[in-house]
Amino acid sequence: MNLKTVWMLLVLMFVASPMFGADGTNWVAITSGFSMAIASGLCAIGQGRAVGQAAEGMARNPAAAGAIRGALILGLVLIESLALYTLVIIFVKVV
Repeated sequence: MNLKTVWMLLVLMFVASPMFGADGTNWVAITSGFSMAIASGLCAIGQGRAVGQAAEGMARNPAAAGAIRGALILGLVLIESLALYTLVIIFVKVV
């Protein structure tokens, strides 16, 4: 796609968005489910890659296993916080 087509699609998306709010459907609840699914999927991919790379790093250099394990746990906590923040935002907006 060229740049002109992308801009036309963006303008159409913003112009047409008020039309979707006219029917009374709770779009916040529907889109929050999609946002939680995307956040959980990205967290799972990130955690899988982090654990895989940490296991590879520990296998290559067993002497650094303690430092790698500490960095891994910190990284997993930060990755998991993305899903938790998304869940909190959903509860605040929907409920």
